[in-house]
Amino acid sequence: MRISFSLSSDKHSRILRFILVIVLVLGVSFRFINIDKKAYWDDEAFTSLRISGYTEAELVERVASVDRISVKDLDKYQNINLNKGLNDTINSLALEDPQHPPAYYVITWFWVQWFGNSVAAFRSLSALLSLLALPCIYWLCRELFDSSLTAWIAVALIGISPFHVLYAQEAREYSLWTVTILLSSASLLHAIRLNTKLKWGIYAATVALSLYTFPSSAIVTVAHGIYVITIEGFRFSKRMINYLLASIAGFTVFSPWLVVIITNLNHINKTVGGQGNMPTLSLIKIWTFNLSRIFIDTNNERAVIDFGFENPLTYIIQITLVALLVILSGYSLYFLCRKTYIQAWLFILTLILVTCLPIMLKDLIDGGARTIILRYLTPGYLGIQISIAYLLATGITTISRQQKLWQIILCLLFSGAVYSGVISSQANYWWTKSHSDVNFYAAEFINRANRPLLISDGSMGMILGLSHQINSHVQLQLKPYCHTCRVISPAVLKKNLLPIPDGFDLFLVAPSHGLIKEIEKDAKYKIKPVSVELWQLVPQGVIKNKK
Repeated sequence: MRISFSLSSDKHSRILRFILVIVLVLGVSFRFINIDKKAYWDDEAFTSLRISGYTEAELVERVASVDRISVKDLDKYQNINLNKGLNDTINSLALEDPQHPPAYYVITWFWVQWFGNSVAAFRSLSALLSLLALPCIYWLCRELFDSSLTAWIAVALIGISPFHVLYAQEAREYSLWTVTILLSSASLLHAIRLNTKLKWGIYAATVALSLYTFPSSAIVTVAHGIYVITIEGFRFSKRMINYLLASIAGFTVFSPWLVVIITNLNHINKTVGGQGNMPTLSLIKIWTFNLSRIFIDTNNERAVIDFGFENPLTYIIQITLVALLVILSGYSLYFLCRKTYIQAWLFILTLILVTCLPIMLKDLIDGGARTIILRYLTPGYLGIQISIAYLLATGITTISRQQKLWQIILCLLFSGAVYSGVISSQANYWWTKSHSDVNFYAAEFINRANRPLLISDGSMGMILGLSHQINSHVQLQLKPYCHTCRVISPAVLKKNLLPIPDGFDLFLVAPSHGLIKEIEKDAKYKIKPVSVELWQLVPQGVIKNKK
């Protein structure tokens, strides 16, 4: 696919082509550079668990049946093994994680059969899948605007976007979900334009694939329906009927897993995060910061940019930067509505509002926190990036006093994203991977011990994530919290982590308040904090001798 468009001069065209090519090359590179460097975290460890074919309940019962288990013993619950097959992977999801349909996990199961079980192997599949989003957004923009320049700028924006790069390095289904959102959207517009049975059949297939990737795709399909109904003048036209038939066909293909989801709704509500009592102002603040993160993100914890130090001036700069990016996003939507046909701007608005507004309002009303997680708002972010691509393409090709300004803004957006990629590619953890910073520092400390024994009644997911970073000889004494188990085995409930054996360097990992209280009652040990979620147990005799 050749990059072709016309600007005010051949020189400007060549310069822009060069910039876009460089940005795309960097965006692709950032997806693979140090792909295994960031700490493996809870959700990724659950991906490995599902691919192994075991359930969390089976693993928890195993660790509860023995006094101690080594990190090496956990390997079979994180790798493909001969005792389990693809059906076990699907059954594991259906039983404990039905909110995660099997499409990505089936693809991953075959992938690791060929390329192994390493962290790099798991994540490289997501990175490769994320690259499919580039031709998909190009197709979507050509359907919307019939402009190659807009399409190529959109390709570059998501190619280098910190948001898309970070989730491309996640051993989860979210990069594939981005692909299916764009693919189903482009195929819908293509079907509307040509209105043939084949094109609507393709749209039906993309709907089914998207649903089997992530259930929130149902809301994307609803947004498509509202769009079709509106442009067809709220009448049952041939296109409207074809959309309904294609959507029904897509949902029919998905119906076996839909039954699984409906049957397990209570279990899903218990295991899915996003609950809480988030103040309204805090929620709005996080939304604005998260929106800016699709353009620039050099801070592994809180704000969009890290200056290496904090004072009132840097905070003002951060707030100003976020405000400018939010204003740019809002203005791009206003510009889109003013300058394009209804078929273009209505599609973008429905994609953003229908998929994002209901869950945002729900969080505002009941104090929930689901929308602070960026990936749940992916369709809306894609719509904003497309609208900004159109704004920039129009601005840099319109002969006016503002042309230079838009050229500068384009370069600044690319520069911020490139800088973000450079910073995050060298990091050992990032905000997208919860507990990854905790696990990284804990592993560094534990691996320095001569004969470490980890004691924990914390999350099994956190322990599995940590197991990828600590030495294989480390011993574990566990009574783990089972996040997705339906029923806790009596063996787990009866297991007691005390007494603590002698002859080890002892560590507490993510212990419950009750476990800490129990150990404090034993005058034999002193609990010494090391880092977040990590404590060292030091025998009292050792402390007295040191004194």
